[in-house]
Amino acid sequence: MEELMKRLEAIAWKKSKPFCYGCYKTAPSGVCRSCGSDDLMRIVDGVGVDWNIEWVRNHLVEMNVKAADIDAAFEDSVSQCYPEEVKIGWITYDTVSALKELDPISWDLAKSEYIDQEVSEENLITFDGGSTHYWPHDIENYLDEAEGELEAAG
Repeated sequence: MEELMKRLEAIAWKKSKPFCYGCYKTAPSGVCRSCGSDDLMRIVDGVGVDWNIEWVRNHLVEMNVKAADIDAAFEDSVSQCYPEEVKIGWITYDTVSALKELDPISWDLAKSEYIDQEVSEENLITFDGGSTHYWPHDIENYLDEAEGELEAAG
């Protein structure tokens, strides 16, 4: 995971530019030509400007990587752990549907625990405190593509 973050940060540095907020100008050399400041923000044209590089990294992932479908992944996980169908009285139900409909609170708690486990095992990544999750392999695919584009551009 650490290597993935380093690669993301390297792309973020390359896809953003140093920016002097005081003079409101880009500073390609790393020092503002107008005021001489080296205390620079990072700008992504048409997106925004901020002091740290994390926002650029997060923006790049948000714009270029499809969010993980947690609901589908959790349903698949439950399907693998329990029989495909469950019989309640004379009615046969799909187990996943039965669990979701009969006890939605328990379903949501179990899904939350599943997400926490996947994040702790580094099978899922979040950059916004858990609102959106990504599969590491999808991020790696984006990085491979972005690094290839940057190499081709010189």
